[in-house]
Amino acid sequence: MDTDLNKIPNSLLSLSDPVFEFNKQIIEATLPHTVAYKLNFAFYEARGPQGLVSMERTMQFLNNRAFTIADAKRGDIGNTATMYAQSVFDYYKFNAITLSPYMGVDTVEPFLKYKNHWSIVLALTSNPGADDFEMLETGEGKVYERVIKKFATSQMSEQVMFVAGATRPETFAIIRKHAPDHFLLVPGVGAQGGSLEEVCRYGMNSSVGLLINSSRQVIYASSGNDFAAKAGEQAQIIQKQMQQIMLDKGII
Repeated sequence: MDTDLNKIPNSLLSLSDPVFEFNKQIIEATLPHTVAYKLNFAFYEARGPQGLVSMERTMQFLNNRAFTIADAKRGDIGNTATMYAQSVFDYYKFNAITLSPYMGVDTVEPFLKYKNHWSIVLALTSNPGADDFEMLETGEGKVYERVIKKFATSQMSEQVMFVAGATRPETFAIIRKHAPDHFLLVPGVGAQGGSLEEVCRYGMNSSVGLLINSSRQVIYASSGNDFAAKAGEQAQIIQKQMQQIMLDKGII
């Protein structure tokens, strides 16, 4: 739910909360085909208090009908991380949050204290800049491999997922070597050029183990008044593709 006022239909802009109305209609149209919604904090924080109201109203509208992810990419020391965790889990009631691990394990630990909530640690992202740090060799594997190994073997690893970008499907075999049973949040399918088929071929495990993220391809499938219907159609196409892959693999 990377909702941008510059991209939503003009017919909504006269409403008191056009972002919420857009989100509401997108959710209503896509919920039958969707297991999770990921709200990107930047798109709400950029609008100040009104943006945060739109985000809170969206969470209230979802009302636990799907898994919810706070795409906030937080990563800071003890007391600050504790406050971030309270904000995301206690106040906004998200099920999971994306986290940057590059200040160390202690920056993630406050989030792991919340039972039945998940920390989605950035491992190998879908952007070209992943080469700057994540793909660097360390002598004990690349940086992203060390991140995965560190958190996959931690005491509370069952509450950890990893971000693994769809634009590098050849790395999924390596990722699965270090984290065979963990769920992966996979951005980059669709608008960024990632292939659903390749991600599933290399990254799917016996219990699927993948949350495939497709944002712009779905929510901006149309810029007209049929935006919700078109989003629902696009979500159904991707869901059907995923269903067929799971059938072919004997998972369902």
